[in-house]
Amino acid sequence: MPVAVVTDSTAYLPAELADRHRLTVVPLIVVLDGTPGREGVDVGPADAAQALAARRFAMSTSRPAPEEFVETYRRLLAEGADGVVSVHLSAELSGTVEAARLAAAELGPRVSVVDARSTGMGLGFPALAAASAAARGAGLTEVRRAALDAIDRTSTFFYVDTLEFLRRGGRINAAEALLGTALSVKPILHMADGGIALRDRVRTAGRGLARLVDLAVEAAGSGEVEVALHHLAVPGRAAELAEKLGGRLGDRLRASYVTEAGAVIATHTGPGLVCVVVHRL
Repeated sequence: MPVAVVTDSTAYLPAELADRHRLTVVPLIVVLDGTPGREGVDVGPADAAQALAARRFAMSTSRPAPEEFVETYRRLLAEGADGVVSVHLSAELSGTVEAARLAAAELGPRVSVVDARSTGMGLGFPALAAASAAARGAGLTEVRRAALDAIDRTSTFFYVDTLEFLRRGGRINAAEALLGTALSVKPILHMADGGIALRDRVRTAGRGLARLVDLAVEAAGSGEVEVALHHLAVPGRAAELAEKLGGRLGDRLRASYVTEAGAVIATHTGPGLVCVVVHRL
């Protein structure tokens, strides 16, 4: 391909999709009880779920070093790419975009960095759109535009059992977290302007899943869509959500993907996460 596409491990892409579209995935770093590891390589979802359940392991995350991006971009260019489009999780959630931009500055205009303003397949769908454009022979500007267009057509909603983990990491307003705890409600959140915002409150996990379905169908509108579902150690919830969405969306559902969220997202959401990402085609 004339343009190579790079993303990061928080896209939680199905492996076959990443391979088919020739995406290069740079892992974020997870520090588990003082030991750093690469997400999806050294530290998997099961490790994160076990640590969260045990509650005796300290977990934190960090961005890839700019040097890792420099090495990745140089390798892709040396292998024959005319340019690189690098699509990453929201700058509101991580310094990964900043690290990628620092690296791109060393290599000049042949590397373009895109902030997906989301994570999970809210990042994955724009990266796939960029890769599809690159496979058709599009140039750097067109590949970047494909990612940006996909960002505008993607909506992300998720349910968590508690806001405590998001509060600790500073990913949600402390007052909103306190309100949710005080009222003993279950939060429905969404990505808004690159940040995490409270979208709704429900009383039970069951109502939370039902509300996710409603929000996803509303976001889908009247056209065709692709949907991605992420979960953390609750495959039953994800399967139930996939079945209900399939029933509601019918023939408009072009593709559905289910993957387990990785350690980076797990660190900030806690156990019980279920997420739905709608990509309007």
